[in-house]
Amino acid sequence: MSPPNSALSKAIQKMFPTSADSVTSMQANSSIRLWHIAALSLPLLTLSACGKQDASAAGHGGMPPPEVNVVTVQPRNLAMDFEYVGQTAGSRETEVRARISGILENRVYEEGSRVKAGSVLFQIDPGTYQTQLASAEAAAGVTEAKLNQAKREFARLTPLAAEKAISQKEFDDAKSSLETAEATYKQSRAQVNEAKLNLGYTKVVAPISGVTGVANKSNGSLVTQSDSLLTTIVQTDPIYVNFSVTEADYLKLSKDVNSGKIALPGKRATNGSLAFDIRLKLADGSIYPTTGKMNFASEKINPATGGFDARAQIPNPEGNLRPGQFVRVIMNGATRSAAIAVPQRAIIDSPMGKIVFTVSPDNKLAPRPVELDGWSNGEWIVTKGLQAGDRVLVDGFIKAHDPGMTVTPVALTAQAAVTPAPAMPQAAPGAKPAAESASAKAASAASK
Repeated sequence: MSPPNSALSKAIQKMFPTSADSVTSMQANSSIRLWHIAALSLPLLTLSACGKQDASAAGHGGMPPPEVNVVTVQPRNLAMDFEYVGQTAGSRETEVRARISGILENRVYEEGSRVKAGSVLFQIDPGTYQTQLASAEAAAGVTEAKLNQAKREFARLTPLAAEKAISQKEFDDAKSSLETAEATYKQSRAQVNEAKLNLGYTKVVAPISGVTGVANKSNGSLVTQSDSLLTTIVQTDPIYVNFSVTEADYLKLSKDVNSGKIALPGKRATNGSLAFDIRLKLADGSIYPTTGKMNFASEKINPATGGFDARAQIPNPEGNLRPGQFVRVIMNGATRSAAIAVPQRAIIDSPMGKIVFTVSPDNKLAPRPVELDGWSNGEWIVTKGLQAGDRVLVDGFIKAHDPGMTVTPVALTAQAAVTPAPAMPQAAPGAKPAAESASAKAASAASK
């Protein structure tokens, strides 16, 4: 609806007089600016006139008061979520190294495959170590023969020494020879065991179960003690997620916990965790189906990040999570007591800050500034500005956005209010969305 042309003309003439004397006294550039301002003021005057006529019509019975959806706020316990950026890492990451030197004969495993602990990954040429084992076993046989001879000699001289048939020195020498033979035999057996170990090390096995990496050595390469890294294995089930809790969030959470506003899911464990349930939001926006647990929290601030290092453990039986992925870590389990919350779409940005429209007992719209503190499952938590029993406008800003306007409120439950409103028909190209236009009108009306 647009006001009569005469009303617009009078309004423009009143704001910008255009008599011959005044025009003559102005410079050309000033006239141009005035006409620009007048042109820009036309739409505003039109909207103002329409709004006044609509409000007047509604107030005088020209049209029935528009229906709007409202929700009656009541204090209730709300589940709190805390969200941080994290990165996945293997729960165990191990380097596979050769323990002996030699020529790498064969790579047995397939790169990138899953292996079990004890599976053979590489084969080193065993020829040298087989020879060393045979030599050690032969040396051990010689020492064993000498040991048996010393035992027989000592057994023969023992009764003679008891009868004083031989000198004490001869008996002592026989005893020392037996002890020396026993020590030599033990030494030779140790060398045999060492040779067996070295021969066994020619088969390089997986120390843990997990996913193998790329082989660092190809067949025929020389492996030495200084260059012994062959590959790596990462255990991805369970998988770890490392993240950092900012100092500001930690201080605020501690303050709210001490004041009783927030209840934590459990007591602090010996490893610093607080029994938070952990969910992951992946890069494509989807939620990882398996829930994990927080299993570590540092006692000190990391100077590199300015926050407290924390870690979560997530089951990953299918291997869908890979080490190095960036994810959003959502900590669940905390509860805010006696909190007042409103749906996201009830909050309006205005020059005054965040506001909502309340519906008075006589069904009049009234803007009210609010203060917010966090987000919980589709609702803003309001710490100041609303009280129990207040009715807050949720849907209907297109029809009702003028302070003092009479409306017909339709009550919604808290759960229904959180559900997004039905999508509006698609606007013509270049047109401003209706919801955005309505919010702008509401904010403008509230600021007046």
